[in-house]
Amino acid sequence: MAEAQPTAHPIEHRRYSVGLVCVLLTAALLVAVVVSTLIGAGVSLRQALSVVAAELHVGGGGIDPEVRSRVEDILWNIRLPRVVLGALVGAALGVAGAVMQGLFRNPMAGPFVVGVSSGAGLGAAIALKWVDFWLLGFSSVPVLAFVGASGVTILVYVLSRRGGEVPIATLLLTGIAVGSLCSALTAIVIVLSDAGEVRGIVFWLMGRLSLRFWDPHVKMMLPYALVGIALTMLYARDLNVLSLGDESAQHLGLEVRRTKLILLLVASLLAAGAVAVSGVIAFVGLVVPHLMRLLVGPDHRGLIPASALGGAALLVVADLLARMVLAPAELPVGIMTSLLGCPFFLYLLHRRRAYDLR
Repeated sequence: MAEAQPTAHPIEHRRYSVGLVCVLLTAALLVAVVVSTLIGAGVSLRQALSVVAAELHVGGGGIDPEVRSRVEDILWNIRLPRVVLGALVGAALGVAGAVMQGLFRNPMAGPFVVGVSSGAGLGAAIALKWVDFWLLGFSSVPVLAFVGASGVTILVYVLSRRGGEVPIATLLLTGIAVGSLCSALTAIVIVLSDAGEVRGIVFWLMGRLSLRFWDPHVKMMLPYALVGIALTMLYARDLNVLSLGDESAQHLGLEVRRTKLILLLVASLLAAGAVAVSGVIAFVGLVVPHLMRLLVGPDHRGLIPASALGGAALLVVADLLARMVLAPAELPVGIMTSLLGCPFFLYLLHRRRAYDLR
């Protein structure tokens, strides 16, 4: 009897050239940045184009100087930093999600799986309720949000240690437990707050990119995004080896425990930095690595840059939609990413069912 041929991987025929995908994603990101900067409330598209033309010395000289000054301020000091921050946050969340899915060998994992978002939410709630200070140009909200997010990551790691090892299943369950505790403590802070404080906490937890500026928000996020993504690229081959299983990775000479710790910390810090400046933005770190894996395959050398570009483009587009759907009112971008991401994620699960990361 002839030996049965192995069934092809269910997503094998969907994989494309990493270079082509990254070029297309870069083009999409640039278009999204330009459109999102030019379109919005307070400045018409015609005024925005006139000011840009004047800046490029290709026309626009007839615009009133006062109008030009106002439009320039809105474009360069309000819209553009918001768009740039959205791209940085989206890239950080996309890469953090790809790393977490690789570490846990589970496409259902996301950047907040170890309780990062819950810890950040608790820190921000405490800052909005009780603590008000400025440290090195940063207000108490992003500072305590970052402290809460990174503190929870360290706590979860310490509590998950078993005889010098950190089992992935234990890490996941500990993260769920600690995250639930932080969420309960955040709820207590909300109960103790007045109406104005409750509004601030709830809107922060929904995720927002409004009222974000070059200093301190972009200034705070930029080093985390650049350094974090660069480090994950350096460990891309190690992530590929980890996908074979701990025992196989150990036999191939990989220091599994040290590599896992470094990758966990880098992914958690990427997520913590993103949450600290933008609040909790759901689904970007879950859906984007999913989609990029369908397009470029599971090799992290291509998956990580694709996830960074895809996350950046998705969040910039989502923020533009959040500004325009109910204009002049504005939706929190976290709501928009959930509205976009949830149906798409359910579609992926329905069409592809469960698949591994190899």
